[in-house]
Amino acid sequence: MNTRTRRLTTAQALVAFLARQYTERDGRRSRLIAATWGIFGHGNVAGIGQALVESAAAMPYLQGRNEQAMVHAAVGYARQSGRLSTHAVTTSIGPGATNLVTGAALATVNHLPVLLLPGDTFATRPADPVLQQLEVPAAGDVTVNDCLRPVSRYFDRITRPEALVPAALQAVRTLTDPAGTGAVTLALPQDVQAQAYDWPEEFFAERVWYVRRPAPDPYELDRAVRAVRAARRPLLVAGGGVHHSAAEEALAALADATGIPVATTQAGKGALRHDHPAEVGGIGHTGTATADALARTADLVIGVGTRYSDFTTASATLFAHPDVRFLNLSITGFDAHKLGALPLVADARTALEALTAALAPTGHRVAPAYVREYTEAKAAWERCVTAAFDAPDPAARPTQAQVIGALDGLVTDDDILINAAGSLPGDLHRLWRARSPHQYHVEYGYSCMGYEIPAAIGVRLAAPDRPVWALVGDGTYLMNPTEIVTAVQLGLPVKLVVLQNHGYASIGGLSAQVGAERLGTAYRLRAPDGTFTGPPLPVDLAANAASLGMRVLRAETVRDLREALAEARSSDRPTCVYVETETADTLSGPPPAQAWWDVPVAETATRPSALKAREEYDRHVADRRHHL
Repeated sequence: MNTRTRRLTTAQALVAFLARQYTERDGRRSRLIAATWGIFGHGNVAGIGQALVESAAAMPYLQGRNEQAMVHAAVGYARQSGRLSTHAVTTSIGPGATNLVTGAALATVNHLPVLLLPGDTFATRPADPVLQQLEVPAAGDVTVNDCLRPVSRYFDRITRPEALVPAALQAVRTLTDPAGTGAVTLALPQDVQAQAYDWPEEFFAERVWYVRRPAPDPYELDRAVRAVRAARRPLLVAGGGVHHSAAEEALAALADATGIPVATTQAGKGALRHDHPAEVGGIGHTGTATADALARTADLVIGVGTRYSDFTTASATLFAHPDVRFLNLSITGFDAHKLGALPLVADARTALEALTAALAPTGHRVAPAYVREYTEAKAAWERCVTAAFDAPDPAARPTQAQVIGALDGLVTDDDILINAAGSLPGDLHRLWRARSPHQYHVEYGYSCMGYEIPAAIGVRLAAPDRPVWALVGDGTYLMNPTEIVTAVQLGLPVKLVVLQNHGYASIGGLSAQVGAERLGTAYRLRAPDGTFTGPPLPVDLAANAASLGMRVLRAETVRDLREALAEARSSDRPTCVYVETETADTLSGPPPAQAWWDVPVAETATRPSALKAREEYDRHVADRRHHL
């Protein structure tokens, strides 16, 4: 028995432990915690901060400007790294800690690992309260860090040094669990961080955590095979789990062998190349006409790694075949059983390979007429995309669709596009031609404004040789521009495209549809009548980006835009392309939504717009159904 010990503080021991954790999958070994982001205050500077100084050679440190943004950067890194590597994030107590909550929720919703290390109030309570402590009269053991419990896959508060050993192991177990990963929080009281303890040397031994690929149960696989063989109009819905499992080739093999068309969720887009014969585009409220028409007539929906959000199911109105059944391939039983489905609980790649092999002996394929149907529909949709991208007048101000089209004409398989909120996700889901598995990086599980710029930093750190684009509207830019400074500091040549449309364009359109008359959605000066309907706000976001250290290229026309995008792509420093987009209703734009989304409308109102919106709502809600 090894009885050797090492005397370290709790914080020093945690950093030393994290530096020795690795993952392995398919023979590929990765460092689990590749770096630690940190903003320091009195709650972590003398603990984790000092430990990072002690371990500078073993644990790289990254400086952020906003705690939420640091989490987004870590999540972007984790997604680009296939969930095999991530970052830790350390903050002080109080506001620094609560700023983590939104980022933690985003990570957990999207099943992406990130380790959060917020400082916490004194465990020994020598003075009570301390600076930035929230007092709860009925519970002395509650701190603001408890806000992180519901958004973390694992949470622990380390109130004694020796408690770190089991907690750290559980934290890493959760981070590396393909079915249960997400945000992990270890709350660290500031006094405990600095306390010394004699740690067993075994705690610091190198550990390799094997990321398992569970195989399907034979009985479930047999039922799945029989369901596929019986289907006449099957449709496969590829979700983010395809990417998490690196199952793109296995999915292509199944589609090639069977001819089953493949639609993709926001998280799953790129699972097949846009030009693969079986790829029929995005599905749901932001989907293509091709995919949504197939969904309405499908008799078997095969979900692979999808959560079936309301955008995917069109709020339970999309899958309209009276006898439709579901077969769900998922690594979690929770998702595999949704919509009354036949479950196939397994790793996505393993399950797809097993399903393809089981169907092979009979040479199962869908009917040629079905293939012709979706092939012709896909070609028709591609003509719609081309029309939306077309910019016949190069001297005109571009529409948002034309901005996407200009990028589409420029990028290669290497480029990565990042977006999360506003009207861009819908247009990108319908229009973007994904050329490689990780090109389309749209965070639409939490759809968090302000994700894009810090996520671009994380993605570029994970993929240092690939062009990385962050696409934002003016509303999203104003939410979280601070990490431009971080990109400049790190010398990362991320490309930022800012689309100025003077407000919240997406929610403005939705507001008009539901009878709220665009209240609070335009960035305009206050008018004499007290409403915000005056001239546009005199803000200059391009100047703001330049003041933070970015090179800025202004584009006023389609011709300017194309030149600016090409220049930005070749730039070796952080570069912003700023463009004011044309929003006139008379101009061609992307095709409208092909399926409904349930946003409840007031049941009683006096204004005509709300009354009309309620009539339309009642018409759609009548199509909603439970799949049992």
